This record gives sequence, C-alpha cells and structure tokens, in this order.
Amino acid sequence: MPIKIPDNLPAKEILEREHIFVMGEERAFHQDIRPLEIAILNLMPLKETTEIQLLRLLGNTPLQVNITLLFPKNHETKNTPPEHLKSFYHTFDEIKHKKLDGMIITGAPIEDLPFEEVSYWEEMKEIMQWSRTNVTSTLHICWGAQAGLYYHYGIEKYPLSEKMFGVFPHTVRVKSADLMRGFDDVFYVPHSRHTEVRLEDVYKEPRLEVLSASEESGLYIASSRHGSRIFVMGHSEYDPLTLQAEYERDLGKRDDVPFPKHYFKDDIPEKGPVVSWKSHANLLFSNWLNYYVYQVTPFEIERVDGMPEKMP
Repeated sequence: MPIKIPDNLPAKEILEREHIFVMGEERAFHQDIRPLEIAILNLMPLKETTEIQLLRLLGNTPLQVNITLLFPKNHETKNTPPEHLKSFYHTFDEIKHKKLDGMIITGAPIEDLPFEEVSYWEEMKEIMQWSRTNVTSTLHICWGAQAGLYYHYGIEKYPLSEKMFGVFPHTVRVKSADLMRGFDDVFYVPHSRHTEVRLEDVYKEPRLEVLSASEESGLYIASSRHGSRIFVMGHSEYDPLTLQAEYERDLGKRDDVPFPKHYFKDDIPEKGPVVSWKSHANLLFSNWLNYYVYQVTPFEIERVDGMPEKMP
C-alpha cells in the first residue's frame, strides 16, 4: 500500500523511480479506506533529503499513510528554499487541533547546544507534551531521541570525546518486543553524533525498556513500556552515501574529523561503502507502523488519547 503525499512534492518523482509505492492526492481521494495520519517534524537542515529517506521507508509497508510535514516556526531554515516550505510544510499551530496516529521527530545538527539554548526548544516542549495525548506513537530519531528522553524522563545527554561516526553492530536486548520482530542476532546501523545518552541512565528509569544496544556505539533503541514513545539513537534511514558526504564535507574544515568505522570496503574510501543496514531499516519502520500504530490506534481518529505510563 502507498503513502499519500502532495502531487507536486519533488520527492514523489524520485520515489516513483525507485518503485516505492506513493499515491497522489487525487487518486487517494477515491479510495474507501482510512489511512494512517503520520506527521514528520523535520528538523534536519537538508529537508528534501530527509523527506526522501523517511518516505522511502514509510512507503515500503502494506499500509496507506497520509503524510504531514512540519517545521519549527521559531527557526530560520537556511538550507531549504522558502518556496518548498511554503508549499509543503505546516507549523505546529496549524495542526495542533488534530489527532495523529503517529509522528516522527527527526535529528538535528545541534547536539553541542544545551536543550534550553535551542531556538525552538519551547516549541519542542509544547509539541512533545501535546504528543502525549494526541498521538498514538511517536518515533524520535537521534537528537530528537535525546530531546525526548530529556523532556519526558529527565535523562541527560553527554559530550563524547570523539564523534560516534560509522556503521556499528547491534544486538537485541528484548527479543519479545514487537519492534524487534524479525531482527537478526546482529544487525548494523549508521551513527553520526557528538553526544550520547548513557545506557545506565535509561536502565535506571522503570518506565523505559532498552530494546537494542551496541558494545561500540551504546544505546540504540529505548521505548516507553506501552510503546507510545520510541527513541532511536542511530540513523537507519541514511542513504548509502550519506556518511561519505559528511566525511568529505568535514575534511579540511576541521582538525578532528574521524574516519567512519565499518563503512568503506576494506576501510578504503575509493572502494565505496558497504551497505549493511537497509533491510534492518525497512523492518524497523514496518514494525513501528504495524505494531505500534496501526494495530493499536482507534479507527475513529478523534478517539486517539495517548496512553498512560505503565510500570513494569
């Protein structure tokens, strides 16, 4: 089944060329089915790139999904054309009267800032508080996960001595969790961050479960015990060349550019990356949409009312 996006969104043509099932508004209007309503709060600077990465994964499921793109009203976006934002994006004020089946909060390249110094932190707090009662399940990614853990549970982030950069092996810590269904014993995920949330801090919080972690890169996935809040530290949505572009961008600009671990074949950039995370990425988003959104959200979306915290 497809995701429904605006007919003239530039990502539509790219996704169709990749045989991702997307549906324009005109065709979707004639389908007698209640699609899932998913919002993406896109905090990344290259918004069009992030759109494609996330829509590719959301479109590879057997569910019809309506997408609403959001951006912070209190932040000046320098890397995305204003006409793109005007045409395809909404502010939180424009949708806060609605209920949603799901929401994704992306990462943002602002890890070095204390949360309270982020220009749109007050708006982020309002959105995350609203999500508790107006969204069935929210998927937080990278900085978005750090922000969510800090806001909802008071869990701090800490600076790393060296950037966590590369593709790292992970294991499943709770095999009975629906989000981890079908995962291999060892699977790989890209990471690109200067800060961390410490595993021991999450284990101390009884309202959270650690679903997956890595010996090298630490915490990967934590979840509230009812599944309405999922926190994903890595970037499973990344394209094959995303880390390479980031590495090449920083070379010559900084003295501390780390080499991406477990990424290039034989650790030789000229040989290109070894893509080892795509199947896991598709499974992660498919499991989230199916088990944490579709299976539990009410058919009458007006009845979405969040879920109370559940202790173990």
